[in-house]
Amino acid sequence: MKDNRLIIIEGPQGTGKTTLANYLRENIKGANLYRLSGQNDKTINGKKYSIKMYKSLIDYLYKMQDIPMDLIFDRTFMTEEVYARLGYKSYSFTDVYRELVDDLSQLKYDIHYFSVYLENVELFRQRLARESHHNYQAFSLENSVNQQKVYRDISNELALYTPIHVHNIEMDNFDTAYDNVRKILKINR
Repeated sequence: MKDNRLIIIEGPQGTGKTTLANYLRENIKGANLYRLSGQNDKTINGKKYSIKMYKSLIDYLYKMQDIPMDLIFDRTFMTEEVYARLGYKSYSFTDVYRELVDDLSQLKYDIHYFSVYLENVELFRQRLARESHHNYQAFSLENSVNQQKVYRDISNELALYTPIHVHNIEMDNFDTAYDNVRKILKINR
């Protein structure tokens, strides 16, 4: 087993990504938490910025891989791919996304990809009403449900990469989700 973990949490707005990321940061000693939201430019220029940003992220992860520290990411380039697949962007990101996943799978981390989802989609409505909104992508029940379907596809694709441990975590009940994640990551309470 590798010394340090790279934990990536992805999922639609309103599922509890940030809540889970905060929980992990508080319960994994010495972990660093990073929050990525991408960039707002949805044009082809935005793709150029995203490529530069996410390739720099891979470079950073490469430089950090020998430091004994767990890294937790609340979103990464998977979100960019989901948004592009759903047409929120005016470009395809799939070619770059595949390169980034290949690069990610070569890093010396114990990589855990958590795709969080809601079984009860009505919970999206309740949680989105509490979220602070930003202008990157509109928060709505329909957007979250559509995103959830594409995140499921992403999970299936990532499962083909042996070094990446893919976990689909239902977030309807936070305590149950925390229990499941604690078991997976072997976190003592």
